[in-house]
Amino acid sequence: MLEKSSKINVVNVLIVLNIIMYLIQEYIPHGGLYLGLNMYFLVEDFWWQPLSSMFAHGGIAHLGMNMFVLWQFGTVLEKIKGSFNFFILYFLCGILTSLLSFAYIYYLDNSVNIVGASGALCAVLGYFAYLDKTQRSGIITWILLISVAPLLIGLPIAWYSHFIGLFLGFIYGLIRK
Repeated sequence: MLEKSSKINVVNVLIVLNIIMYLIQEYIPHGGLYLGLNMYFLVEDFWWQPLSSMFAHGGIAHLGMNMFVLWQFGTVLEKIKGSFNFFILYFLCGILTSLLSFAYIYYLDNSVNIVGASGALCAVLGYFAYLDKTQRSGIITWILLISVAPLLIGLPIAWYSHFIGLFLGFIYGLIRK
């Protein structure tokens, strides 16, 4: 029989925060633009966007898929590296991914609005790939697939955030081991 765990961990808190933020985003007018990462970051001084965009999502399927990946890989990493280290990985790499993605928006496509935990999650996957060489090619293949396949069928996706996150997570692994 499985034991119930009453332990509150970072992954579970992040999942709950993502769900709450999605509900808030859906409730307020233009919530995706207000909480996503876009040119309002500079033009209107929406300073919270690099953080809030990590919790806003483009729909319930987007939220569900991201939360599944967070639960699947985040739970393992949090057990291996501890809650504090996982928290630092997720937020540091997530915010850096947002800022570097904003540079892409600013210089190459300023009509974009980025939402989703994908950049932070790809950093988690990049760190996971650093730690487990046997999973590395599978993780890289998966990120290529989730980044390119949607583009081929015309879905707007911040593919560059995926690659930036993957790179930052791997670099984080090289630095933090």
